[in-house]
Amino acid sequence: MAPPWWRFPRIGAADREVLWLYLLTRAGIWTTAYCTRWLFPDDGRARHAGSFFSSWQRWDWWHYLHIAQSGYFPDGTGPWTADWDNREAFFPGFPFLLRAVHTVVPSWSAAGALISFVAGGVAVLALARIARLHLPQEGAGPRAALFFLLSPCAVFLAAGYTEALFLAFALPAWLAAQRLNWPLAALLTCLATTVRVSGLFLAGAIAVHFLVTARTSAHWRRLPWLALPALAPLLHSWYLHAHTGDWMAWKHAEERGWYRDFHAPWEAWKNTWHAAFGHSQSTGYALMSQAELLTMVVGLVLCGLLLRRRRWAEAVYIALSLWALGTSYWYTSMPRATLLWWPLWTGLAAWSLRSPRVRTVFLTVGAPLTTIVAVTFLSGRWAG
Repeated sequence: MAPPWWRFPRIGAADREVLWLYLLTRAGIWTTAYCTRWLFPDDGRARHAGSFFSSWQRWDWWHYLHIAQSGYFPDGTGPWTADWDNREAFFPGFPFLLRAVHTVVPSWSAAGALISFVAGGVAVLALARIARLHLPQEGAGPRAALFFLLSPCAVFLAAGYTEALFLAFALPAWLAAQRLNWPLAALLTCLATTVRVSGLFLAGAIAVHFLVTARTSAHWRRLPWLALPALAPLLHSWYLHAHTGDWMAWKHAEERGWYRDFHAPWEAWKNTWHAAFGHSQSTGYALMSQAELLTMVVGLVLCGLLLRRRRWAEAVYIALSLWALGTSYWYTSMPRATLLWWPLWTGLAAWSLRSPRVRTVFLTVGAPLTTIVAVTFLSGRWAG
């Protein structure tokens, strides 16, 4: 008898190896955070380091915190208010969970760190299982987890940000879809869409996977499940419309706050190139723009490889992500987005199993980059 659709496989020896790797990298990240708050205090003349969680209270965290504390439109404020923070650009999944966890954990920062810690463990476990599902070689799961956890932007998995929580829903959803468990895949994708708009890209990929695997009438009877992921963004848009009169309030907030109005892909490339090499930005922003350009190239190559291997669903997911990120005024947060590209980490694992030097090169080049990005973010000097 097949197990119920909601049941996950039990944790085995291979899973425990991945979780052990996850705990070791978390210890490394938190050690880096501890050293950073002593070496790079906000006040250069300080005689005491910041609070334990002060290094993590950066940038987007404040938007999530304010939504969790006071909602989207406190005391009648909104886009019509001067100096509005455009918080409606952020989806409600993380801040609502943050508020719920805060009822048990008094510290908001500790609550956010706990969410990311638990969610990151779920995500890395699911990633390893995806790798084992596609790669026959022994050690595929830990290898994919290693590349993922030591990637340059891995620090964001530990921050009070949405990447870990999104992946905790998205990767098990993809794993369920690979096993043709469509009710579970749809439910988890719906939860992912409460966290990030990227959940809609995942929904598109799962729909493509459904179509290419459809063989029987019983399979097609599962088709209505694919509509479930649209429910969360529709409800969110309805809520924002009720307060602003704008069905696309979240998108317009992105345009006001982060220059994410539509531009042709070649215009976005040109504007980012000018920011990177045109001496129009400070050196920190210029370096970040260079990283954005490099990430776009990596994404395009990855998408091309997926298409060549006829992995249509994963190619659709990467293509939708690249389109969304590559049609703004300039590229924003693309290196962080690589955390969500699970085909990149499973692909690197497969490559490294064929050619062991790949892992050596990645660790030699990636480890210093990971440390630099972590220190830059934790010290408050992040430029993107």
